[in-house]
Amino acid sequence: MFKIKCLNSIAQSGLSKFNGKFKIVADMPEAHGILLRSHDLHNIDFPPNLEAIARAGAGVNNIPVERCTEAGIVVFNTPGANANGVKELVIAGMLIASRNIIAGINFVTEHCNREDLAKFVEKEKARFAGSEIQGKKLGVIGLGSIGVLVANAGWNMNMEVYGYDPFISVDHAWRLSRHIIHVNSINDIYSVCDYISIHVPLSDETRHMINKEAFKKMKAGVILLNFARDALVCDADLAAALASGQVKKYVTDFPNYRTANLEKVIAIPHLGASTAEAEDNCAQMAVRQLIDYFENGNITNSVNFPECDAGICQAAGRITLYHKNIPNMINQFTGVFFRENINIANMYNRSRGEYAYSLFDIDSPTGLSLKKNLLAIPGVIKVKIIK
Repeated sequence: MFKIKCLNSIAQSGLSKFNGKFKIVADMPEAHGILLRSHDLHNIDFPPNLEAIARAGAGVNNIPVERCTEAGIVVFNTPGANANGVKELVIAGMLIASRNIIAGINFVTEHCNREDLAKFVEKEKARFAGSEIQGKKLGVIGLGSIGVLVANAGWNMNMEVYGYDPFISVDHAWRLSRHIIHVNSINDIYSVCDYISIHVPLSDETRHMINKEAFKKMKAGVILLNFARDALVCDADLAAALASGQVKKYVTDFPNYRTANLEKVIAIPHLGASTAEAEDNCAQMAVRQLIDYFENGNITNSVNFPECDAGICQAAGRITLYHKNIPNMINQFTGVFFRENINIANMYNRSRGEYAYSLFDIDSPTGLSLKKNLLAIPGVIKVKIIK
């Protein structure tokens, strides 16, 4: 029985996919797996039996990934599951920023008790005039699951769309409309675009990538949209750019006390994935990944382990090893199988940085002695018997 601890409310459409081999538990110390959304794990001691953490969402800033990697705990996320929900909110952000919609709604609310309201708004509506987005230039920085959808949606609304992503995957490149202008320098986005939408992960390299130097290169009066991560934009430099008019509006789904108090900022309370459909998609994907890992040893959409898809085990036994990515490990593993007179039917080995993941299908049932002997090899961190 695999015991799963939920640290946030997870959509029932996902939880219902667990079969009789899984049980949702209330106590953390029992957990073999953790399922969560936004719960912060950085100050939590992991139970000794914990093997996997699945986040129903894309970002994993709330998970101590490095500590999990060292302990042999696989961390899953669900890239693309909430992409459409975020895309729709980005488009809404562009429209809200362009048409002065919020100020107009607040104006009507403020004067809603006037008997002559209809005539009054007709007289005053000119102050809320805006701009259409058709024909404008949209720059999309980062062409992942969300960025591709935003770029394609911009084109479908008759915008001229520029995309920048030096690391675009083959899959995402296939999904990108042929009408999107792919640029090789981010400066080409800055210099010509009326709207810029950021869709890159937060890392040491991307932190504060939108700073005073970037703002200097942007077209005057640009509308900047950040539905990726708060710290991609330097708040102090943003304040200066807004004050000077270099940036006309800043729309963010990640408000903080600095940006939320700035004029010309439209701050949304992290609603990008807050749709019933996105929550269902994320929960279902996270649960499927946990099931496949516990039942088959397969790894899909992990942020710290290498990918591995060996399918459903058809052999008599299956065992997985998480180990250091150092020479002679495979020879040592096969030596153990040889000494125990076990034939290897299939073998998979994948590495990711300093660590590697190996899976063996064998023609004999696995036993505790095999696990013990494999775990005794220097550099082996975790051995898991699947079958």
